[in-house]
Amino acid sequence: MKIAVLIPAYNEESRIGCVIDVVKQVDIIDEIIVIDDGSMDYTYKIAVDKGVTAIRLPENKGKGAAIMEGVHNTDAEIIVLLDADLVGLTPLHVINLIKPIQSNKCSMTYGLFSNGRVATDLAQKVAPFLSGQRVVKRKIFEDMEYLEIVRFGFEVALTNYVRKNNISYLGVPMSNMTHVMKEEKLGFVKGFTARIKMYWEIVKTLKIS
Repeated sequence: MKIAVLIPAYNEESRIGCVIDVVKQVDIIDEIIVIDDGSMDYTYKIAVDKGVTAIRLPENKGKGAAIMEGVHNTDAEIIVLLDADLVGLTPLHVINLIKPIQSNKCSMTYGLFSNGRVATDLAQKVAPFLSGQRVVKRKIFEDMEYLEIVRFGFEVALTNYVRKNNISYLGVPMSNMTHVMKEEKLGFVKGFTARIKMYWEIVKTLKIS
C-alpha cells in the first residue's frame, strides 16, 4: 500500500528541515507532503528546497484543515501524520508507527513520547489521545466529514471516532523523543495563551465528535 507522510506546519522554519531529513531516510515512504498553514516565515521555502511536495495555505486555517488538505492531495492508502517541531525523531520511530498498519494489526497507531523530557512525557501519560504522531488508514479520513473544521482538536476527533466505531488502534512508544513546547516558541505569556486556546478548541471538538 502506498504510504504518504503529511507534515502540517506553522512558522516552523528552524525545525521542519530536520524532520523532513529524517523522514526522507525511511525507504518504505512513497511521498512526503508539507502543508504550510499560513506561515509568516520560511517554512514553505525550506520544504521546497528539501525537494518534498509543499502546499501553501493563504491563511492559517488550523491543523485539521491543513491535514485534510494534504489528504486531498494524495491517493495513499496509509497516511502518516508527524508534527513539524519534533526533537529526536529517528527513522525507526517512523517505521515502528507504520508497521502495525502494514500488517493489518490495527487501523490507527499513535506515538507516545518516553525518556525525552519530563514535561512532554508527563503530558502524553496524562492525555495520550493528544499525540500528533499517528498513522491512519485512509478510509477513516474519508468517513469523517467534519475534520476540516477542527483545529487543535484534530487528534481528539480521530481518537473519539475510532473508539466509538470499534476501530482498532495501538499506542507505540517513541523513546528519547520530544517536541518544542508553545511556551518555548512564543515566550511564556503568548505560549500559555496559545495553550489555553488549544485546550478550548479540544473541548469544542469533544462536543461535536
